[in-house]
Amino acid sequence: MTTMGAGMDGQVGRRRSALLATTVLAAALALTGCGAGDSGARDSADSAAEAPAAKGGDAGRDAAAGAPEGAGAGAPDLRVDQRAIIYTGTMRVQVDDVDSAARAATAMVTRAGGFVGGDQRHSADADAVAELELRVPAAKFTDVVEDIAKLGRQQSREINTQDVTEETVDLDARITSQRARVESARRLLARATSITDLVSLENELGRREADLASLEAKKRRLADLTALSTITVSLAGPAAKTTGEEADTGFLAGLKGGWKAFVVSMTVLLTVLGALLPFLVALGVPVAVLLVVLRRRRKPRAPVAPVSAPPPVPATRSAP
Repeated sequence: MTTMGAGMDGQVGRRRSALLATTVLAAALALTGCGAGDSGARDSADSAAEAPAAKGGDAGRDAAAGAPEGAGAGAPDLRVDQRAIIYTGTMRVQVDDVDSAARAATAMVTRAGGFVGGDQRHSADADAVAELELRVPAAKFTDVVEDIAKLGRQQSREINTQDVTEETVDLDARITSQRARVESARRLLARATSITDLVSLENELGRREADLASLEAKKRRLADLTALSTITVSLAGPAAKTTGEEADTGFLAGLKGGWKAFVVSMTVLLTVLGALLPFLVALGVPVAVLLVVLRRRRKPRAPVAPVSAPPPVPATRSAP
């Protein structure tokens, strides 16, 4: 009995040892599987995160640089030399010779790397005025303005600036987002299987592409305004009136207007007389001579009185 009890205790102990070993092995395998699963999940997440960067790294960096601060991307560069600023200027300069000053201003702009956007000139006398629209690089804006002011006597100057940095950043972010929407619509269109879906997706793609084109046009316009500043220059002759100068009124104004009208009328009259004088000399002299000859031929002769006998003398009577 003692021997049988000892044998049974040994078998139970071996069974317990085998069961414990099996449990430990199963737990180890489970932990190994979980670790492998977690590692695989992390590898998949890392691969998914790196794929867009590998495909469009430059676009991602551009979007991060151009996205607004509230979007979670990097904040825009707020340094003055990195901001998008539109410069516009208006000035009036009185010069002795308007045409020469206009040529000099055009040469200044050309040397600075700009061009003349508009040129309007009025009159050619001392009261001549030239209106020039000059486009110059933003970096040369101040220098060109100072050089133009030295062409004569500066009468007025007005410089305006408009900071469009935030608008530019916002446009960049919207363009990036709209391009992604266009690409998404194109992928959906490529997988369309029915006519209804095809027509609907084509309309949606056209609308998205139109919105993208509009945003890109705005971006180009802002880029042009920030890259090339605009200067509107008025070059006035010595006798030109100052902008905003009040006109004369009353008796002096009427006298001045009447005198100008008289001078203009006399000028026109003398001009017409000078134009007709050669014809009057060439035709008037022969006509005058002809009229004199004809008048002499037609002049009637004076009638000759008939000679009559003297009246008879009455006879004298004798005295009674």
